[in-house]
Amino acid sequence: MVRAAARHILVETEEACEKIKTKIQDGADFAEMAREHSQCPSGEQGGELGEFGPGEMVPEFDSVVFEAEVGIAHGPIRTQFGYHLVEIIRRTQYPE
Repeated sequence: MVRAAARHILVETEEACEKIKTKIQDGADFAEMAREHSQCPSGEQGGELGEFGPGEMVPEFDSVVFEAEVGIAHGPIRTQFGYHLVEIIRRTQYPE
């Protein structure tokens, strides 16, 4: 079974998401950007979502968190909640 740990930043617009992503790519700290900009309560903890398995988050997250490169900001990812940047902290394969 695979599990992942990730953090995210939720904003209202794709443009805002792109601007924050550029700041992160230019060296801004993801957690600081989450605390400053995220509209999700997890923003207070730097966007931390904890560890989860496939199917525990919205499908748009699963397609990124369980397939994309670890350690970089991915997005914008559109969900019913808004636009997200997601950073995969780690992905771990546990024995069945």
